[in-house]
Amino acid sequence: MRIVIFDDQSIGNFYPLTFTRSTGDMRVGILKLRQRIAAFLGSDPHDIIVNKNLEKLYKERHQDWKINDFAKEDAIYVNSRIKITEKLADQILALSKESSLVSDNQIIAARFYGDIADADDFLEQINKISQTETEAEFWNHTWEFIAENSEYIKKDFDDFFYDKDNFFETEMGVTVLDPYNIWLGDGCKIAPGVIVDASEGPVILDENVTVMPNAVIIGPCYIGKNSKIKVAAKIYEGTTIGATCKIGGEVEESIISDFSNKQHDGFLGHSYLGEWVNLGADTNNSDLKNNYGEVKIYDYVSKKKISSGTQFLGMIMGDHSKTGINSTINTGTVVGVGCNLFGRSLISNFIPDFSWGEADNLGSYRFEKFCETATRVKQRRDKVLTDCEKELYKKISEKEFTL
Repeated sequence: MRIVIFDDQSIGNFYPLTFTRSTGDMRVGILKLRQRIAAFLGSDPHDIIVNKNLEKLYKERHQDWKINDFAKEDAIYVNSRIKITEKLADQILALSKESSLVSDNQIIAARFYGDIADADDFLEQINKISQTETEAEFWNHTWEFIAENSEYIKKDFDDFFYDKDNFFETEMGVTVLDPYNIWLGDGCKIAPGVIVDASEGPVILDENVTVMPNAVIIGPCYIGKNSKIKVAAKIYEGTTIGATCKIGGEVEESIISDFSNKQHDGFLGHSYLGEWVNLGADTNNSDLKNNYGEVKIYDYVSKKKISSGTQFLGMIMGDHSKTGINSTINTGTVVGVGCNLFGRSLISNFIPDFSWGEADNLGSYRFEKFCETATRVKQRRDKVLTDCEKELYKKISEKEFTL
């Protein structure tokens, strides 16, 4: 049985991050949503349906994946936003033809044999199939990933990494607490003076991670392949760091996507950063209001602030955004894609995509200048800014990215 993971109409709830990635490529814990779903279902995580705005980019980047492949065949289609469990996986795999599972009027999964034209046509057809109600939870907003990241690091470690015979050697001078709760990938380098504390949750250092002297890493925590933790960094619980990142200073309860840098001193807390982000030296963000109240945050869909239902929430920052030295960022701030921010003014509330300048005197980031910078940034990682990427970023900058 072919199993396809699809993004539904709620992609806008995760802007600005889903301007440049599938909802299924949002990460919480160790894995991305589509990876976790595929692992529970024993299926291919690369058979996906994405928003029409992302189709061209995904096909360019992943030529061996099945992307918006609408072959007329019997298949099970699974919503990328579901919080997958073993019970739910069994229900999905047991679906009969021309039937679907729903929870609170949201499609969990559907099995049907259809003649589908495109992603929009698919989303129309899937809502017309016979429905059976069941209990399930969905991811609905980006801040939920931040709030539940610690829990999901623990779950993913137990489900996919834990090995009772786990054994590793570290350099002299490295302090390790609860070694059976630690997983090291091949090629990891941990310098003397480092403390890895897994007593309150697992620590996973993926392949070729480098941890420089006197850094402290407290679990639950995941650090992705080829990333570097700088001298005396303090990485607290609930932190997920993607591949090929450079991280220093103080980080707590945050998710940092691939190829992003926070190399210097400064605090990052309860935040979600996209790819190719760079935080300048001594950039600090607040993740708690002075009155300890509930944080409200800008929502792209309603174009207004909505309640997050949480007391701790820092910032959400889209791909290719940058801050200058000594930047300060207020509680519950959303920074769009392709922003270049600097100066003494407090960065707060909502910074629109492709903004440039000081927070109280913003201008538009000229698209040609953005492309020049993005090209140089990617060249430093032996990557290329492609024409397809430029086309997508241009669409975002001109507000032509539609659901």
